[in-house]
Amino acid sequence: MSDSTHTLVVVVTGVSGAGKSTAVHALEDLGFFCVDNLPTPVMKSTLDAFATVGVRRIAIGIDVRVRGFLDAAAAALESLQVPGERELAVLFLDASDEALLRRFSSTRRPHPLSTTLEPGGESAATAVLDGIRIERELLMPLRNRATLVLDTTRLSVHELRREVTAHFGPGAGRMPHMRTRFVSFGFKFGTPVDADLLFDVRFLDNPYFVPELRDLSGSMPAVKDFVLSQADCGGFMQRAASLLEFCLPRFEREGKSYLTVAIGCTGGRHRSVVIADELASQLGKLVGVSIDVVHRDVDRVRMTGPGADPDHSSAGAQASATAQAPQSKAGASLRHG
Repeated sequence: MSDSTHTLVVVVTGVSGAGKSTAVHALEDLGFFCVDNLPTPVMKSTLDAFATVGVRRIAIGIDVRVRGFLDAAAAALESLQVPGERELAVLFLDASDEALLRRFSSTRRPHPLSTTLEPGGESAATAVLDGIRIERELLMPLRNRATLVLDTTRLSVHELRREVTAHFGPGAGRMPHMRTRFVSFGFKFGTPVDADLLFDVRFLDNPYFVPELRDLSGSMPAVKDFVLSQADCGGFMQRAASLLEFCLPRFEREGKSYLTVAIGCTGGRHRSVVIADELASQLGKLVGVSIDVVHRDVDRVRMTGPGADPDHSSAGAQASATAQAPQSKAGASLRHG
């Protein structure tokens, strides 16, 4: 079945203090449309409304705050699953009474079913434990319906997020893989604001200083050959591909939906374009995914003629080439990025 027609509904429930809010936020970060404390009688009509606008990943939070609707919750869930069209997963979060009591004490918030609203003191602790006991009884039908029960007693907030991602993120096969994008750019125009990783390839020899390559872009074969034939380029490509091959599945496991890898040179026209294209091609084969490539600045400057960019004009090239010539001991050595 194609992802465009398959709907995944994750119902998040469990005892108060076990981490439902954390789990819902983790699903939201994974791209789920999240609705908390939705009354059970309107669940089916809500899902039908989502389907009309193409929302295919939905998370619904249910806890004792729905009160009067809780008795019918388990039966209502049965009507949500449609074989071949809509998959239903029920995540139930639990923890030991001691852990729940400790969490309520640290936040100084009353349990939703406590018999007293006064935080602190022995009476409040008794009220929390009474509330937990009553809540477990009320939620038993939902726990019996659960497809996954997570005990959060010994889990930190970050560990719980990782558990949710492991079960409902890209690595679980329940949603598309993390989308990876390579962006070539010129440092003179600023770094991409959305870059997660950035590589600076200005250490490579610049095709700009080769007259027959100056007006060509990095997508042209002659420029590619010039850049890729450099010994330093081969070493960089091998190490960068190995690093990204290691990192990408781990970023995905942490729940990232998008990853932007920025590759920069001086003007964003030659070296960064070649490296972005080649590295994306190599990495795509290594990890088995398609990688988008965007060349942000490749057509941003004119290299020669009227209106040429001062940093890339013929005069600029001559001045830079002169600056790179051997200097006297007293002279300052200049280097073009």
